[in-house]
Amino acid sequence: AADPARRTVRNGCYDCGMSHPPHYFSGTHVDRRAEARYEENWLAVARADPQTRYLLMQGTAALMHQDAAGEPTGIRFLDAGDERVASAAEARQVLLGWFDGHRCVLVESDADIASQAEGFAELRPLAATLRHEEAALLAYARGLAVWRKNHRHCGRCGTAMMATRAGHAMQCPRCERDFFPRIDPAIIVLVRHGERALLGRQPSWPPRRYSTIAGFVEPGESLEDAVRREVFEETGVGVGAVRYHSSQPWPFPSSLMLGFLAEGDGATPRLQDEELEDARWFTRSEVRAGDILLPPPEAISRQLIEAWLAEG
Repeated sequence: AADPARRTVRNGCYDCGMSHPPHYFSGTHVDRRAEARYEENWLAVARADPQTRYLLMQGTAALMHQDAAGEPTGIRFLDAGDERVASAAEARQVLLGWFDGHRCVLVESDADIASQAEGFAELRPLAATLRHEEAALLAYARGLAVWRKNHRHCGRCGTAMMATRAGHAMQCPRCERDFFPRIDPAIIVLVRHGERALLGRQPSWPPRRYSTIAGFVEPGESLEDAVRREVFEETGVGVGAVRYHSSQPWPFPSSLMLGFLAEGDGATPRLQDEELEDARWFTRSEVRAGDILLPPPEAISRQLIEAWLAEG
């Protein structure tokens, strides 16, 4: 059972110090208990526990309950007696931790064992309806599944690697090197100047949708430097002061969005590359009037815009 002393942690607002719910896909809903990954017989212990839940994934799609219309409604956990769990090799299983008080194990299924017709669904389309806690668990599982799939061979010698630490590490038997899960840090920033905010849109987005500026952090670059570089590269706008706001895991496929508020120089935006098809300054009244379509509520970009709107 989960330790009752471990409590859900909420994000503290940089400006007001108040406690706010964590971003979608995040939160301490999973008690990860990293120390349990070092138990050599961790899987036998999990199998012996009748309360253990198994999360079945095929690629990056998870097994879900469905309503009468065939729409996913929530994670369909399995038990150790299910054929798909019982036949899975230890190397295809990962100890996620404890979820809702139950030990939770990720099972990576083969295509010939599980069928898409059985109710597998991708996480991103479910974001508007999935329970916050389950979304966080699936984001965690999806990120691990993507990393494990992309790191089956040693990047130095090409030897097939072995899963260790209950699936949270890959070891090269030849180089004797350990490899651990990787995430891609990306900045996302609301740039403001006076009463205006700088927003841009990508060609693939729905009509009228505008959002904050984002981009990946490059080697040898601080987060603040990445903010200034990305904004200038994409819009030609210079950035001065940069202030951290919050972060959000974005498992599509394996990013961590690092949110900032920044002060721009007010320059007229000039598209510098092919990332955006438009960028412009918007006033609060224009945004509140619905002149543009904002990002969905579960995205950190929306929360950055809401934070700016709340300032005035």
